Amino acid sequence: MAISTAPAFAANQTVEQLAAREHAFSIELSEIDVSNWHLFRSDTHWPYFERLRRDAPVYFHENSRVGPYWSITGFAEMKQIDADNARFSSLDNISIIDVPPELVNPSFIAMDEPIHSKQRKSVSGVVAPRNLAAMEDLIRGRIATVLDELPVGEEFNWVERVSIELTTQMLATLFDFPFEERSKLTRWSDIATGGPQSGLVSSWKEAGEELQECLAQFTELRREREGNTEGFDLVTMLANHADTRNMSPSTYLGNLLLLIVGGNDTTRNSMSGGVLALNRFPEQYDKLRAAPELIPNMVAEIIRWQTPLAHMRRTALEDVDINGQTIKKGDKVVMWYISGNRDETVFSNPDVMQVDRPNARQHVAFGYGVHRCMGNRLAEMQLRLLWEEIQQRFECVEVLQEPTRVTSNFVHGYSHLPVKLHAL
Repeated sequence: MAISTAPAFAANQTVEQLAAREHAFSIELSEIDVSNWHLFRSDTHWPYFERLRRDAPVYFHENSRVGPYWSITGFAEMKQIDADNARFSSLDNISIIDVPPELVNPSFIAMDEPIHSKQRKSVSGVVAPRNLAAMEDLIRGRIATVLDELPVGEEFNWVERVSIELTTQMLATLFDFPFEERSKLTRWSDIATGGPQSGLVSSWKEAGEELQECLAQFTELRREREGNTEGFDLVTMLANHADTRNMSPSTYLGNLLLLIVGGNDTTRNSMSGGVLALNRFPEQYDKLRAAPELIPNMVAEIIRWQTPLAHMRRTALEDVDINGQTIKKGDKVVMWYISGNRDETVFSNPDVMQVDRPNARQHVAFGYGVHRCMGNRLAEMQLRLLWEEIQQRFECVEVLQEPTRVTSNFVHGYSHLPVKLHAL
C-alpha cells in the first residue's frame, strides 16, 4: 500500500521551486550565490547547483554574502580536493562562514595531519565494530520505546518527537552525559552550527557565552573521569588518551562540539529526510514494504538524497589547477556535498530517492579521504534500526504538509515535519 500523500507533493515540485529553476538557468553565473541560506530554507537551491554543475563545476564567486570563495559542485572535483589534504587545508574552519576569531575552537576535523589523525584516533574506539555491536540492542530498545509512545492517527512533529529525541538519547550515551539534561546537547549543537541564525541566540557573543557553559559542564565531567581506564565514553577517552588529555580548554570545547554536532545533525536530519523522501516517492515505499531486506541500502540512499551537512570548506595551501581553473594559495574552497550527491554523471535520476539504487554507497555525504566522518557506521545503524522498527508497527508515516527547514547553508535539515501514523 502506497503512503498517502498531501496535495503539495503531487508534482514533487512547488511553484516556488519551478520559478527558481527558470531563474537559475536564465541569469549570469556571476549572479548565482549558493551561500544564500534562504535558498536552503525554501528548498530552492537545487537548480542553482544543477546550473553550476553543468556550466562551471569549479567556479569562483567574487561577491557572495560570505565573501569570495570557490564553489566545487561536481562529484569528481570535490573528491579530488577532499583527498588532497596536502594542498587543501582544514585548519581552523570547515564552514563557509567566517566566525569571529575569538569564537574559533580548534577541533580535529579542522586540523591537518598528523595532529588530525592523532586526536581522531583517541575517540574512534567508541564507534569500533565491537562497540557498535554491543550497543545495537540498547539502540533498538530505545527506538521501540519512542515509537510505541507516539500517537497513532493524530498529527505530531516527527522532528521533535522522533529525530531529536533519538539522536539526543544516543549523544547522552556516547558522552555518558546526565540523561535528564540531554536536551542541552541538542541546543549546544544548534548554536554551534547556526550561531545567531539558529534563532536560539541573538549574537555571536551570546553564542560564545552559551558554549562556555557547555565547556564548564564537560570540564567537570572530565575531572571526574581522569585516571579512569575502564570507561568507554567520549569524555573518558578525551580525558585519558595521551594525545588529548592535555588539550587546552578551547581545543577541548572544539572537539566536544565536533562530536556533538557529528552525532546530532547527520542522523537527526536523515531520520526526518527519510520520512519525507518516502512520501515524495510512494512507489519506493511500496518497493520497501515488499522487500524489507532493502533497508540497509535504502539508508545509504536516504543519506545521499538528504545530505545532512551541505558543505565542507578547505583553504588552498598553494596554487592548484582543478578542471581548467587555477585556485590561488589562500583561497577559500567550498565542496558542496549536497551538489555532488545529485551529480547526474554519477547518479541516474539523482533527485529521486531510489531504495534499491545500486551505487547509493558512493555518496559523499560523509566526506572523503582522511576527514571522512568517523561515526558513519553508527549513523547508518541507527537509521537501519529505526526503519526496521517502523516496518513492524506502522503501515506508513504520512507527511501532512511541507516541512519547515532550518535557515542554514551548512546544516541541511528540518525543524518541523508534521506527520500522522497509520497502524498496520
